[in-house]
Amino acid sequence: MAAMQESEAKRLRRDSGTGNGAAAGEGEDPALHSPVSGFTTERVLRDSAREKTLFVHGKIDDQEAIVILEKTPIRQDTVDEMLKTSTLKLEMKNDIYSTYQLQAPAHLNEIKTTVICPATEKHVKKYLRQETFLIEESGDDYTAITLPYISSQSFSVQWVYNILEKKAEADRIIFEDPDPNIGFVLLPDFKWDQKQLHDLYLIAIVHRKDRKSLRDLTSDDLPLLKNIQEKGQEAIKKQYGVPPSKLRVYLHYQPSYYHLHVHFTSLEYDAPGSGVERAHLLSDVIQNLQADSQYYSSRTITFPLCADNALLLRFKEAGKL
Repeated sequence: MAAMQESEAKRLRRDSGTGNGAAAGEGEDPALHSPVSGFTTERVLRDSAREKTLFVHGKIDDQEAIVILEKTPIRQDTVDEMLKTSTLKLEMKNDIYSTYQLQAPAHLNEIKTTVICPATEKHVKKYLRQETFLIEESGDDYTAITLPYISSQSFSVQWVYNILEKKAEADRIIFEDPDPNIGFVLLPDFKWDQKQLHDLYLIAIVHRKDRKSLRDLTSDDLPLLKNIQEKGQEAIKKQYGVPPSKLRVYLHYQPSYYHLHVHFTSLEYDAPGSGVERAHLLSDVIQNLQADSQYYSSRTITFPLCADNALLLRFKEAGKL
């Protein structure tokens, strides 16, 4: 198993070398192409020692921006090189135990950097550490509170349409079913650096534009959901060698954006938002709709909201919190 994972990691690294958009020309100064070289920090929104991530709010050329810094995992296929070529500084030694500060070569000491610019206040709130509350939303609450809120907001999903229309990230798509009713595109999520399998993370985005979330699904959507489940799992097994039994396939509610999409993550990865308060297994969704066509339009669904989320205020005003 370890040998297979090492082989897969090497292939992932090779295949993803040019799959993340335009790069600096050969021999050119990378700093000239760096969107963060002019970044000025205003505040740290959130940090996580456990996940080794830092969310920073600031400006790039007078535009609001968010920079997410994430230490990439140590890859199995680089361990020998790292131990042989790094420098060590002794911190403590006691009998058989010793600890060091290890300084690895630059190419083995990467920090994944995500840039959102121009960033909106909604982006800032998304990444700011806040108190969280659980909301119990009935079907009537969705109709009376949540749906009007969604309709009144300008939640742009243009970036999703850019993917579907091949205007952006076309080289990152690993599978597509072009059928307008049950089709979708499958591509790696930006949370995954595609250099190891234990944190595998892909997103299936449906071609249909009339399905916002779990609440819109009925038994009429079973062909779509089954198609995503079957072909998505097949594509991942073919591309990465990961079988369906090693995948967690689910939908979020509330979703982070209102265009129906499905998450595929490795069971080994404790992915953000994969907890029971937000994630709904696709297999469960299919079974529920087979038993009751209106299951998700009528049932009470529990989900978390941050303290300054505008939707939380709507529930408070309605006396639901």
